[in-house]
Amino acid sequence: MTPIIQCENITHYYGDRLIYKDLNFDVQKGKILGLLGKNGTGKTTIINILNGYLKPQSGVCRVFGEEMDKITPETKGKIGLLLEGHIQHSYFNVKQIETYYSRFFPNWKPDEYYKLIEKLKVTPTQKISTMSCGQRSQVALGLLFAQDPELLILDDFSMGLDPGYRRLFVEYLKEYAAAGDKTVFMTSHIIQDMEMLIDDCIILDYGKILLHEPIGYFSNYKTLEDAFIEITGKY
Repeated sequence: MTPIIQCENITHYYGDRLIYKDLNFDVQKGKILGLLGKNGTGKTTIINILNGYLKPQSGVCRVFGEEMDKITPETKGKIGLLLEGHIQHSYFNVKQIETYYSRFFPNWKPDEYYKLIEKLKVTPTQKISTMSCGQRSQVALGLLFAQDPELLILDDFSMGLDPGYRRLFVEYLKEYAAAGDKTVFMTSHIIQDMEMLIDDCIILDYGKILLHEPIGYFSNYKTLEDAFIEITGKY
């Protein structure tokens, strides 16, 4: 079976600073993969490369078998992307932004959006600009689920969410991914949240992957965070 995501020999620099050297990994269909790394190791960079927003110096990334800089609109429609919890068009209210986004996605499922919105206890006429950072993140996540994408790419999905909302979202995402055989590629600064979700884990260091293993590999550690600290501390 062809992986949903394939990265082969990715090498990238920012100026003279090496970000990756011959980076290789893949993500199989139906898997939830967590990417862990310290600040500045290139987690968001690889997400930008995956989406064709950034071209590496060498190597290739494929999503659904298509190279990242040649992705067709049909394939783009299969991908749901969340970049650090940001949401555009904050001048819209809760209902208006759902109506706006629904025009761009043929498989749009408004119920998925309003299911999360109900938990926010905001009115349909409340403007996005008046919401807290956590509420805006929830709106962004609701819009993402409504797209019904086959591949979810989440960059620091927990940004701005308080512990209650984070737990709610983790449980919701796990059910959503399992029910629809979705594939998820995600990063988070809160390792405890990721530990409850992922099937596989990549630990990224400056310039290279230290480890790419199923979550069961870390069973000898008390927590995934302990494993991360010990493994990154060896290099």
